[in-house]
Amino acid sequence: MTRQTLIAGNWKMHGLTEALGFFGAIAPIAAKSPATVLVCPPATLLQQAARACDGTVVRVGGQDCHAAPSGAHTGDISAAMLRDAGATHVILGHSERRADHGERDADIRAKAEAALAAGLVPVICVGETLSEREAGREVEIVAGQLAGSLPENAASVDLVIAYEPVWAIGTGLTASVADVASMHAAIRERLPNPATSCILYGGSVKPDNAAELLGLADVDGALVGGASLNASDFTAIIEAASRKRE
Repeated sequence: MTRQTLIAGNWKMHGLTEALGFFGAIAPIAAKSPATVLVCPPATLLQQAARACDGTVVRVGGQDCHAAPSGAHTGDISAAMLRDAGATHVILGHSERRADHGERDADIRAKAEAALAAGLVPVICVGETLSEREAGREVEIVAGQLAGSLPENAASVDLVIAYEPVWAIGTGLTASVADVASMHAAIRERLPNPATSCILYGGSVKPDNAAELLGLADVDGALVGGASLNASDFTAIIEAASRKRE
């Protein structure tokens, strides 16, 4: 079975209305690629981004959602609201959400189940810190996050998992190709549906390292941070993904 190739951009807390021209710039490259192209802008731009992508193959997603479908949760956004705004996917359990907002595996599992109920594809993030890796616990940590974060019906859906070595995000440190290959293989063997699950790498993917990373057997795509804010950088990564599928 052929696994999906997915290139996802996470804009994080970046982007104003003037940034919407990005979607028109990447659409022609995305149209030529066998990879699925996804961009997750801030919630303030989501509906406008979805409209900008109408008639193109580019998909848009949210960066988080609440586990409840509605309610007295000031400032939160439900999965159904994201879907209503035009989202097809939602990032869950990103290391910045885990660190800044104290999100636990159980919280991420509840959100993933809410996302699936709303018709969204959850992109579930896992990854270890530098101290955990230095202690030789990286596989143990990631395996625990997977066990706690995957939805109850994980065996019946095609999952998207994003591995992000927390220690390689915005620190100047980089994971070696061997590190990435080893961890992605460890993740795949722990998934309930390894043959069809899509595993993204999310540790500072850039145009100059995308081809090598995407060439690894168990790397099905990338969760791109800073490079997804620049249309030329992001399209270069999309083109690298296209070569993976040739």
